[in-house]
Amino acid sequence: MLHPIRPRERLGAPIGSPVPRGRRRGDSAGSQYRPGPRPSSAPAQGARGANLRRAVKTYVATPADRQRDWLLVDADGKTLGRMATQIAETLRGKRKPEYTPHCDVGDFVIVVNAEKVSVTGDKRQAKRYYRHSGYPGGLRSRTLAEMLERRPEEVIRLAVKGMLPRTRLGRAQLRKLKVYAGPDHPHAAQKPQPMEVEVA
Repeated sequence: MLHPIRPRERLGAPIGSPVPRGRRRGDSAGSQYRPGPRPSSAPAQGARGANLRRAVKTYVATPADRQRDWLLVDADGKTLGRMATQIAETLRGKRKPEYTPHCDVGDFVIVVNAEKVSVTGDKRQAKRYYRHSGYPGGLRSRTLAEMLERRPEEVIRLAVKGMLPRTRLGRAQLRKLKVYAGPDHPHAAQKPQPMEVEVA
């Protein structure tokens, strides 16, 4: 049975001997391997190189240098969903230029007159809140009208909770939300500033 010629046998060298320097495997005896020029490691020149040298590092906020203020929202006559989206953005700090996704840079938000919040359409009777006791057949539900009558603070808290991340950071941001059914709140010492809520 005939065997194919091996590269080293084609070069005329016995099997097991090293390949001569300057040749590649499979080349003829007269050809020489000439490597090409190596890529230059010099820094980039011109305008593009100058821009790379002047690159600005991305700012990352830390708990040591963050500033968190206290804001006050009056829910009287405000639409529930539109108000909740803006409160969630404020709690996360997305309205600040130093917003950092993994750091809590948002502000504290106080909501008063939660019992006077407004909804559109027939949501007062159609929208339902469900809970379960943990026992078989323990599913319970209440309408939005019943929740506003019994626990109006929970209506706004649940609306904002659904717009925050489902993580430890999201739970920490939700704890900065203070909701009260009436016009009074116990946070006068923090001197909260009024927060404008866009209704349209």
